[in-house]
Amino acid sequence: MKADLSSVDKTGAAGRPRDPRIDAAILQATAELLVEIGYANLTLAAVAERAGTTKTALYRRWSSKAELVHEAAFPAAATALLAPAGDIAADVRAMLASTRDVFTTPVVRAALPGLISDMSADAALNARVMSRFADLFAAVRDRLVEAVHCREVHPDVDPDRLIELIGGATMMRLLLRPEDVLDDMWVDQATAILVHGVAI
Repeated sequence: MKADLSSVDKTGAAGRPRDPRIDAAILQATAELLVEIGYANLTLAAVAERAGTTKTALYRRWSSKAELVHEAAFPAAATALLAPAGDIAADVRAMLASTRDVFTTPVVRAALPGLISDMSADAALNARVMSRFADLFAAVRDRLVEAVHCREVHPDVDPDRLIELIGGATMMRLLLRPEDVLDDMWVDQATAILVHGVAI
């Protein structure tokens, strides 16, 4: 049974802290509805009803459906680069495995097509949503700078291109073969191509 949180977050004085219970209820409701009815059919009214709150409460927190869905699908942009530096192949494999694990969740699978469409049509929305990954991208850049310094990586390697290749390869695989499992063999093969290239 959903909690009635509508009275907890009525408009109050400016600067009043957000109630984390409402945030959690909204994000959980969004994730559940994404899997049940899909991105296209998701409405903020349906989310508010499921979460036991109001559309006003949603709009105080997220300015658009896409931003709400993005946070529900990607609740944290944690980096996979937790191991010490010194093994760029292991770093690339960790990034691929982490991306695979995130992109294959039911919530992300349901959200991604609609998110890509909305973000492609609105540059400002795209910038706001992608800003949530700023720390992750910075971690990748720092790791590559260190790998270049240690002569593990060619100095011309652009960290943004690496991020695009990892995310793009994962999404393309899901698009081409949505019924197949992205197993560790796929991660290993993709890692080998990214680390060693295709030339003899």
